[in-house]
Amino acid sequence: MSDTAYCYHCGKHHPKTEMRQIHTKGGSRWRCIKSIMATRRGVAERDAFGKQVTAINSSEQRARMKAALNPERKTAA
Repeated sequence: MSDTAYCYHCGKHHPKTEMRQIHTKGGSRWRCIKSIMATRRGVAERDAFGKQVTAINSSEQRARMKAALNPERKTAA
């Protein structure tokens, strides 16, 4: 069995030690502790956290799309 779980909130895989199962109407879901703690802060801090996660996800998606459009281009390691 995998030692990671997918966080439905931030959209990333984390080690299960950094995750908690949250019970929702649709069943149990894994959520990272970082996102759980972020919801306990003020509205401005929650919005900043959400924008940060969105920016990271958007950047990663752009990189994947760029790589898919230029398969012959090799990235430096």
